[in-house]
Amino acid sequence: MYTVQEIAKSLGAEAAGDISLTIKGAAEPSLATADDLAMAMSPAYAEQLGNGTALAAMLWEGADWQGLGLKAAIFVSRPRMAMSGITRMLDPGQGFSPGIHPTAVIDETTELGRDVSVGAFTVIGPRVAIGDGSVIGPQCFIGADAKLGPNAFLREMVSIGARAQIGSDFIAQPGVRIGGDGFSFVTPEVSGVENARKSLGDQGDAQPQAWQRIHSLGSVTIGDNVEVGSNSTVDNGTIRNTEIGSGTKLDSLVQVGHNVRIGRDCLLCAQAGVAGSVVVGDNVVLGGQSGVADNITVGDRVVAAGGTKLLSNVPAGRVMMGYPAVKMESFTEVYKAQRRLPRFLSDLAELKKAVFKSESSK
Repeated sequence: MYTVQEIAKSLGAEAAGDISLTIKGAAEPSLATADDLAMAMSPAYAEQLGNGTALAAMLWEGADWQGLGLKAAIFVSRPRMAMSGITRMLDPGQGFSPGIHPTAVIDETTELGRDVSVGAFTVIGPRVAIGDGSVIGPQCFIGADAKLGPNAFLREMVSIGARAQIGSDFIAQPGVRIGGDGFSFVTPEVSGVENARKSLGDQGDAQPQAWQRIHSLGSVTIGDNVEVGSNSTVDNGTIRNTEIGSGTKLDSLVQVGHNVRIGRDCLLCAQAGVAGSVVVGDNVVLGGQSGVADNITVGDRVVAAGGTKLLSNVPAGRVMMGYPAVKMESFTEVYKAQRRLPRFLSDLAELKKAVFKSESSK
């Protein structure tokens, strides 16, 4: 539990009223109890305070906290940034026990840093190095020669493949898979797929053949302060490592293919897929269900809206939308034109009637 004063100080925010009030949780205004800090950071949310019993709330700057019937308030100028701090403070955690669980299987050559905890039924392979303060949850697997930096946090059932190199403050949500083999196959002779790609449609005279596997000799390199969401996968590189830059965040159900290089501070939203050998710059945002075709380059600061399919190189700074992707303003104009098509066709039909009627009367 924290006092209103302690919370405000940690956020670098101003507080008013009875700042000695203790807080143990955060809640929506209509559901907040006397022990909660109500998240009422706009007038619309503040209107719901009367439905709850909160004594303290987080409000926008200049809000009339006394008029809202509160005993204390914290004032913030950037609500979502404040949410980052308050949720970090009040997060109760997952309840993982400290220390090494007796059912964990840890190779004798593993190097565990200080204050590392390992959960039940976890398996850690030979020559693994895990940094200080890391938490390895239950039923995890870490393959041979993998290295995790300090303060790694692996939720339950996370799998880290052999030889993966991961920096500090790594977070992996349940079911993450780092270091599966890439989806790489080849046929003895040129396949119909290869012909169709070259010709943009014609398979030529290629015959059906069996696919031969290309093994992944590379692994995965991940920078510092990276988070990977539930059930997301990052494939090994074929020869060199697949790379994810520091500060990048992957949402749930994201697929990163073999040999991909992703820059710093990128966001890949749910169900985004990046095909093999793609280069993604820094500060790129890929919206939900967006896709990136293989062997292309996406420049720095590109934003791809949800459902966008990038099929060719994208210059830095572009905002893209659609399938195939075009600049968002172009897509918007095309969409507007499509919405007008029924009316246009109706007008065209009326014009045709008028023209034919005029011609028949001559």
